[in-house]
Amino acid sequence: MSGLATERLADGHTWLRVADPGWTDPLDASFAARHGGRWNPPESFPTLYLNEDLATARANLAGFIASWPYEPEDLREDAAPVLVAATLPRGQEVAEVVTLEGLQAAGLPVSYPLDEEGSVVGHERCQPVGAQAKAAGLRGVRCRSARTLDGTGRELAWFPATARSRARLVETVAFSSWFWPPAAPQG
Repeated sequence: MSGLATERLADGHTWLRVADPGWTDPLDASFAARHGGRWNPPESFPTLYLNEDLATARANLAGFIASWPYEPEDLREDAAPVLVAATLPRGQEVAEVVTLEGLQAAGLPVSYPLDEEGSVVGHERCQPVGAQAKAAGLRGVRCRSARTLDGTGRELAWFPATARSRARLVETVAFSSWFWPPAAPQG
């Protein structure tokens, strides 16, 4: 089809998005269409960036807050990032950029998210892969997270099929309920 490795996403999977509590619609894919992201260039196509699991969502937020002048425990609950859980429409076929075969088909190093020199692969190498997936009619790119340098995290750059195609909100979770890992059992 496109030369990219593909896979069908599990129907009903709950995807996670870290969001500002003030956003009107945290599942709106038009912001990335204007500004671009790892898998879509600026002024291109709507893309919703999602985390596959809680560990990846935490890693993404940890990367964003590394430059904040304060610590997460200093945040007021009403101003702290929320976790938005959502499901996607059924039957989503995406580019698979997780396995060695998927990375090679995409022309990315098998060490992704790191390049051959040990630096994080830049957006300029990933955006053409996303554009190729979009042009091939795929609904996104499922990939290793660039925030988990060991390649364990999983993300999805989802391309809605039409303007009416939307992720469905499942729930919004307050910061204090999702960011802090549960305490280890005592004794």
